[in-house]
Amino acid sequence: MNSRFVLSIAGTAVAAVLVLPPRAAADQAPQAAQPEHSCASDDPAVFWRCAREKATAFEPPRTADGRPDFRGYWRHGTEAKEDLEAPWDNRARVGAGREGQRDAGPGKSLIVDPPDGKLPLQPWAEAQKRENEASYIDQNTLCFLSGVPRFMYESGAYQILQASGSITILSEEAHAFRVIAMDGRPRIAKNIRLWLGDARGRWEGNTLVVETTNQSGRAFLDRRGTFYTDAATVTERFTMLDRNTIAYGATVDDPLVYTRPFTIGFMLTRHTAKDFEMLEDACFEGSKDAEMLYSIGLKTYPGITSEDVPALKARTPSR
Repeated sequence: MNSRFVLSIAGTAVAAVLVLPPRAAADQAPQAAQPEHSCASDDPAVFWRCAREKATAFEPPRTADGRPDFRGYWRHGTEAKEDLEAPWDNRARVGAGREGQRDAGPGKSLIVDPPDGKLPLQPWAEAQKRENEASYIDQNTLCFLSGVPRFMYESGAYQILQASGSITILSEEAHAFRVIAMDGRPRIAKNIRLWLGDARGRWEGNTLVVETTNQSGRAFLDRRGTFYTDAATVTERFTMLDRNTIAYGATVDDPLVYTRPFTIGFMLTRHTAKDFEMLEDACFEGSKDAEMLYSIGLKTYPGITSEDVPALKARTPSR
């Protein structure tokens, strides 16, 4: 995982770029001719508007218990992990070595609400975001998990498994996985905080809605220090637009950090190669990446809890 990181460090003008050459074509059989994808667009806002209009038009395949069948291998088409507001070009896929390298350049914001594509940060949080980027190491470099929703745009491939009482999402990223309870079980205690939180899912028609709480507040949403606290609630929506396309949206609600909730939206597409396999994108502690970053003064991000916020607000001058 570390080999793909691009670490930009504001205030130090230092960038460490570690890139592996594209995987050999022999790693996987060639991808079949790509199917058409409903609402396909490199502009997330355009895609999201179209997806909302077409959300009820497709009759999805069903599992044995009659629920929409999301099972299979999926990928995203965005480099939003670099910067939610200005990702690399949305055509530059994670794991692009399997399908041919594409040029990368500035992309369009993944934020589909507010309409301006900007994070609705409170003044103290704007200052904290700048401090985060300048002072702390992105959690993935240290082999920590991505948090939610970044889990869904960090890895190059995902596998969705469905059972009657749960849905599991496997990721190539450092063996990360999520288990979403669908059986109405009670939430865990509020004082238990996890990197990927406590997820509870439900069906609204053909849309899978997942509400995640109890996150640790130690994960950045991108490599520019975008953050939330342990008080955040993330609500994700998965809607199949055709057999090979899922509209994915995630609303982040943390009133301690943001002036209003914001929503990101993008397309998940099915891996259609007949013999596609998940690859191991392993991570190991004590890597040279981390040693170098510690040596220039960067630190492990401790996260921000609800209890930390009043003091952080107090040190930020009001506008």
